Parts: sequence; structure tokens; C-alpha cells
Amino acid sequence: MKRYRPALTIRLNWLRRRVFSRGNEIGLILLGIAAGGMAGLVVCAVSGLSSLMHTLLYGVGFAEGLSGADLARGWPLVVVPVCGGLLTVVLVHLRRRRGSIIDPIEANALYGGRMSLTDSIWVTLQNLASNGFGLSAGLEAAYTQLSSGIASKLGVKLKLRREDMRVLVGCGSAGAIAAAFGAPLTGAFYAFELIIGTYTSRSLIPVVSAAIAAWLCARAMSGQIFVIDVGKLWGISALDVMPAVMLGVICAVLGILVMIGVVRTERLAARSGLPVWLRPAAGGLLVGLLALITPQVLSAGHGALHLNLEHDVALPALILLFVLKAAASALTIGSGFRGGLFFASLLLGGLVGKALAVPLDWLVPGMLSAPALAVIGMSAFGVAVIGGPLAMTFLALEVTGEFPIAVLVLAAAMTSSLVVRQSFGYSFSTWRFHLRGETIRSAHDVGWIRNLTVGRLMRRDLRTAPAAISPDEFRRSFPLGSTQRVIVTDQDGAYVAMVSVPEIHADASAAEPSQQLSAFFRHQGDILLPGMNARQAASLFETSQTEALAVVSDRIERRVIGLLSEAHTLRRYSEELDKQRRTMIGLVE
Repeated sequence: MKRYRPALTIRLNWLRRRVFSRGNEIGLILLGIAAGGMAGLVVCAVSGLSSLMHTLLYGVGFAEGLSGADLARGWPLVVVPVCGGLLTVVLVHLRRRRGSIIDPIEANALYGGRMSLTDSIWVTLQNLASNGFGLSAGLEAAYTQLSSGIASKLGVKLKLRREDMRVLVGCGSAGAIAAAFGAPLTGAFYAFELIIGTYTSRSLIPVVSAAIAAWLCARAMSGQIFVIDVGKLWGISALDVMPAVMLGVICAVLGILVMIGVVRTERLAARSGLPVWLRPAAGGLLVGLLALITPQVLSAGHGALHLNLEHDVALPALILLFVLKAAASALTIGSGFRGGLFFASLLLGGLVGKALAVPLDWLVPGMLSAPALAVIGMSAFGVAVIGGPLAMTFLALEVTGEFPIAVLVLAAAMTSSLVVRQSFGYSFSTWRFHLRGETIRSAHDVGWIRNLTVGRLMRRDLRTAPAAISPDEFRRSFPLGSTQRVIVTDQDGAYVAMVSVPEIHADASAAEPSQQLSAFFRHQGDILLPGMNARQAASLFETSQTEALAVVSDRIERRVIGLLSEAHTLRRYSEELDKQRRTMIGLVE
């Protein structure tokens, strides 16, 4: 048997190279299914750990739903979140690598789908420290981060090409959302709209296969189904669309306020003078105090959502819970806890929809049921905060099983998306990128623009002249036709200005020639930095109205290191853009 093992090994290696080779569609589908299956396991494991922590710390039944449990008002509601804040600080300091952690959207937009699995594990642990201890944060961040991190690691090991890596990361996120909500279509379109940023025929089968595999895996392990009963919807009239559109506008405005509230809370915590290590504990204390009013602000809000949708709740109670939940979410994220706003936005939207049902039933009795408006509000609020109108529409369809409601949800989702885009311009994740100085608006692959930097494009064989030189000496050093432009530097080699050789030579025949070279200085303040990308350089060329600019080391020393022309920049940018377009056309075909 031993003599057959080398041949078997050779055949297995040949099969692996053939199936999982770069660009092989069958191999990508199999990898997507594997990534989806692992995402289902991740969701079951993380949610199980969180439920176990709720049982141990709060005494609720396993998988009962902390926010829907009848908890006694007492010291555990305050002390446990504080302990979660202290544990979060410990986990942050135990992470050796410093700097921000790359999430799936940023990885696909800038780094070709490359993520750190170690950082993804740290995010999961920090998310468990918040959700498991009752803080107002969902586990969706842990689900998508760890699932996508595993998929990215798998792609790196198999040396997949850049576009396949991005699709595989999307498979991980699709599986995570599909398993979390028992909604494979929602997971697939969450990946298309938010993680991959585009839809192609090549990415369709792997992503949908991953979502279905994760859904089946989670269904087999937990058996729990996320379902909302909205009653029977027979026919949708034009009048029914009007409250859906109005609800979309309301949810968009409130969603923007919640996102601003989170960032304002972060800034307030930074200005408070509290040490960084004490801020999560202080946030946990405040969330615990809110929980003394109502425990429904705790955790992600699964139990609170079912509790408020399945029972008659007075309008003042709905409004109060909305305010408290929004405040608890802002305090949780703003004070330094890890977690997502996915399910919190669904709960907030459900409260808004059910609150709107009270005056609507008074004005037009029997138009839409309160659970139906709650589902429409869930999706509209989710679009405002998270994005993905189609994903949220499919979520409503899959959790209710009622196709007519999808039309109303789509109307509300499109309205919410339009209002947020026109008035705010960001989802919660992309706005946080904006606050960090990133220009990411979606998961579209713009990493190639980052790689096309001024430092890579510039010429280093430049001509320089000292600022103290006279025009006559300059003419002798740089005869007409030797070069078009010369960079002037001071005695330390720092950039001073750009001068035109033909202009200085033309001045020699003037009636009164200039006696100082400074008379010919141009673009003293217009400089390029090596880290700028081609798009930024092209914008600066247009602003300064020049054909070439000097490249300096930094804005402080301004040491000249190169020269870049506008023509060369635009030519290389066009070449790379055409290359990306050809790649996308090939993927679609």
C-alpha cells in the first residue's frame, strides 16, 4: 500500500490545484459553502456563549432573551455592566497589535479582502464582554468579523486573486447574517450591498450558497427561527404606501440623530477628563442606571422586540423605551465597548412603527396592523443606520412570510435610504471611517487607487537650483532647451518654489531684466506628498493650474524628493481604471 501513497498524494495535490486554482469558479463556490458552514458554527458558538453569560450573570433562562426577561431591580443591573467595562479595558490592553482593527467593509474597499484573524478573535471577545454583560450592543459585529476573518484566512492560504478574496469575505458575512436571523436571502444581499459593494453573476452562486449553508448549519444546531407574525395581509392599496413612505422619512431622521448621538457621546467621553481605561466602566454604570428604569435596554434587544410586538403597549411607554434604548446604545458604543447597532436599529424601528400605528389607527381605522408597521419601521430604521435596502426588504419578507408586506417595506426602505444619502451621506460604519479621515463610502474596491501613490509615480531625476542664485547664473547653468522647469531649494534642500526655464531666458531680452530669481517663483505653496494617491494629485493639478508639481518628504521639512507631471498622472490613472473595468467585465461575463 505504501507505494501507492505518493501517487495518491500527487493526485490530491493536482485536484486541489485544479479546483482551488486562482479564478476557478467551481472552487470559489466550494470555498463559499465552506465559509458559510463555518459562519453558521461561529454564530451558534458566539450566541451560545452570550446566552450562557446571561444565565450566569443575570439568572435568566438559557436563550430566553435578556431584554425580555422579568429581572428584579437591584444591584446586579448596575454592577454587571460595570464589570463588563473593566473586562473590555483588559481585553483592549491584552491585544499586542496597536492601531484600528480592519472590518470586512474596510478590508474589501482597501486591502483586497485581507483581514487579520487574530484581530477578528479580539473583536469577538470584546463584543462578548459587552453583549454578554448586558450592555446595549448586538453580536452582529462578532458574527461578521470572525466569519469574514476565517474566510479571509482561508483565501490567503489558497492564494486567491484579489477579486475572489473580496467575494469570499462577502461569503463569510453573508453566512453570519443568514445564520443570525435565519434569513439566507437577507444574508446574501447584505453581502452584495454592504460587504462586496456590487453584484455580479460570478459572485451570485458562492454568496447565496454560503448563506444557505450557514442557515442550514445554524438551523440544525439551534433549531431557533426568528419569526414575526404580522397577521394576514390581503391586498395593498395606494393608501397603504403613504404611511410606509412617511415612516421611512421618520426613521431616516431618527436614525441620523442616533448616529450623531453615538459620536457626540464619544467626544463627550474624550473631553470628560476620565482616563481611557475608566470610560467603559463609566458607560456601563450609566447603562445600568437606565436598566433600573427598564431592563429592556439591556443586550441587543431580541426579547424586548418580541415583547413589544406581541403585546399591547401604551404610546408613552413605546416613546420612553425608544429614548432609553437609543441612549443606552449611544452610551455603550460611545464609551468604548465593541458591538453593532444592527439589531438595536431593528428594535428602535419596530418601536417607531408601532408608535405610529396608534395615531394612524385613530385617523384611518383598519389600514395596517401595528405589527405590520413595526416590521416596516424595523427595515426603514435598519436602512438608515446600517444601509442595504434590499437586504432589509428581504429580512422583512423572510421573518414574516408575507409577500405583500415586502412592497411596503421596499417603499419605506428606499425613502429612508434616499433621505439619509441626500441629507447625511453615510451609514454608521462609513461615517466612522469618515471621522477617522478615510474616504470610504462603500465596499467598492478603491484599494488600487491607494496603491497608485505619488511616491510610485514621481520622477526622481529632477533639476534643482539654490534660491540665492542670480538670474544670469541660472541661465548659464540651465541653457534654453536643457529642461522645462527647475525646482528651487534653500540651503537645507527644502522646497522654495518652481521656476520656468523659458520664462527666465525670455526675460533676458527685456528692457529691464529682473535682478532676483524670486521674481520668477511659482507655486510656492503647491506641493505633493508621496503618500497622496493619483486622484488627490489630479485634483491638486487642477486647483493649481500647472503641468507639474514638486514632491516633498512632508509639510514640515519640505525636502524635495521628486517631480510629478499631470500628464503622467492622468495616463497612469486611466490605465489602472481601464484595467479595473476590464476585470469587472470579465467577472460579469
